[in-house]
Amino acid sequence: MSTESKQPTPADLEAIKLQLGRTPRDVHAIAARCPCGKPAVVETPPRLSDGTPFPTFYYATCPRLTAAISTLETTGMMAEMEARLTSDAEVAGQYAAAHDDYLAARAALGMDVPEVEGITAGGMPKRVKCLHSLVAHSLGAGPGVNPFGDEALAALPQWWLADPCPAQSSDESEVK
Repeated sequence: MSTESKQPTPADLEAIKLQLGRTPRDVHAIAARCPCGKPAVVETPPRLSDGTPFPTFYYATCPRLTAAISTLETTGMMAEMEARLTSDAEVAGQYAAAHDDYLAARAALGMDVPEVEGITAGGMPKRVKCLHSLVAHSLGAGPGVNPFGDEALAALPQWWLADPCPAQSSDESEVK
């Protein structure tokens, strides 16, 4: 899984449009790619071009990935993780550090958006409410940054192998 951030190309934006079923809004960078080469996670600025505040900096776009995460959310994993926040000081500290990392990555864009100040995603730092956000953070920031995102990512199947990504053409369907 490539996690090198980069500016989106017109082909990336078209792939994301197919993935989401709508025109993507204000994609700042591709934070992570599927093994097929298509975008899997994008970075979005904290204020959209229409003025809307948007706290979700790392956003999963790959429909195979998001479907796999949705299935994982039904397993009770989030409740188990959240329980560990009160019983395991080390993991609670790592999760708080993940929250700080998320804020720092978004702040690096240099946009002051008071409406989302201190707000990240996925329930950080006190709750676990969205594995999609936590996995997107792990894929975008890299392994070792978000302990719960890493755990969820490790529990996911290899979503890119089941079928070609919807944003792929038939000649790109084989993972190299």
